[in-house]
Amino acid sequence: MSKGTPGVRYAEVERETTETRVQVVLDLDGGTKQDILTGIPFFDHMLASLAFHGRFDLGVKGEGDLEVDDHHLVEDVGIVVGKAIREALRESEPVTRFGSSLTPMDEALAMVALDLSGRGHLSFDASFKRDRLGDLSTECIREFFKALAYNAGLTTHIRVLQGENDHHVCEAIFKGFGRALFEATQPTDRMGPSSTKGKVD
Repeated sequence: MSKGTPGVRYAEVERETTETRVQVVLDLDGGTKQDILTGIPFFDHMLASLAFHGRFDLGVKGEGDLEVDDHHLVEDVGIVVGKAIREALRESEPVTRFGSSLTPMDEALAMVALDLSGRGHLSFDASFKRDRLGDLSTECIREFFKALAYNAGLTTHIRVLQGENDHHVCEAIFKGFGRALFEATQPTDRMGPSSTKGKVD
């Protein structure tokens, strides 16, 4: 499988700044491989959960100025994953476009709704009691999804309906996003554009 092969929903994207270097490999039709190393173990775990429940292959290699904090790297991973999703979908047949999930994780319950509209947007309604989960700042969770949504051209609504344990809340969000993305990117037999406007953007 290689980038640019007709019909293969695959992307390789890299971003390098003075603060970070991020490489992402994405195959929307894989579903068996997650190879993720950012230097933030809890973030790696969440990304692997997202990909597993989204049923796509995801490789992420990230390096950044973690001696400062985790913000730059987490945001830049979101940027690159978002760009990879957008690029992979360029080779796609028509897709369902909309996806949503209600995902429980023990006492936590997260709602995620997505539209592959071409217009990046994030509405994020979740709060955390702790400042960090492992080495991941909880404030960076929103920044990750904001960067992903805007760079993927993905209208994204995330709302936590219930939850006491911050680990469970975070995991429900990432798993739910993966499930909603899988639904939205499924091929459809509907002919023509997926919008009454004649195009999506």
